[in-house]
Amino acid sequence: MELIARGRDADVYALDESRVLRRYRRGGPTGLESRLMTHLAACGYPVPRVYEVTGTDMVLERLAGPTMMDALARRPWQVGSLGRELGRLHERLHALPAPEWLPKRFGTVGDDRVLHLDLHPGNVMLTGRGPVVIDWCNAGAGDPAADVAMTMVTVGGADVPGLAARLGRGLLLRGLRGGCRTDPAARLREVAEAKLGDPNLTPTEAAWLRRHAAGGGEGA
Repeated sequence: MELIARGRDADVYALDESRVLRRYRRGGPTGLESRLMTHLAACGYPVPRVYEVTGTDMVLERLAGPTMMDALARRPWQVGSLGRELGRLHERLHALPAPEWLPKRFGTVGDDRVLHLDLHPGNVMLTGRGPVVIDWCNAGAGDPAADVAMTMVTVGGADVPGLAARLGRGLLLRGLRGGCRTDPAARLREVAEAKLGDPNLTPTEAAWLRRHAAGGGEGA
């Protein structure tokens, strides 16, 4: 099999022109993840089609197109519009009530919504049928403000070199806020604290998160 993508927790292999194999290196929530993607597809939310599932593997639809992150690198002048598209993806997702079997994360009182909790430009594929959201292993039910806050701290604290990249990050987050009506402010400190538990953080990312967990500042 041809390795075509490598994430922090899983590898993606091409099976043929229409399917890929996503394989977790240390096991993953494939049953819950695939069930959620099937549920979201039935609700009209853009996710890859699920074909087969085992304990560590999922056979998924092969998507043609760049990630939003790749598109930002190639067309940086589109950072504002892509940020607004990211915000609209949040808005569409948070319109969906969470199914009762989805684990609670950052819960609300009686009105939980579906949360992706890792919805950043690297997890959005820009395809011929529009943007498609991938990598649902962190998903849960809860307060939409926490989902937007997670995107804010993930993008805001990302360890990326260069002034241009840092300026672009700020523009992306402003676009995100323009495309999404949810105010993340009340959840920023809590989410920064939770994000510190990620074993894949770089020292720079961890230091940024500690500052924001202590101060509760904005994610940009």
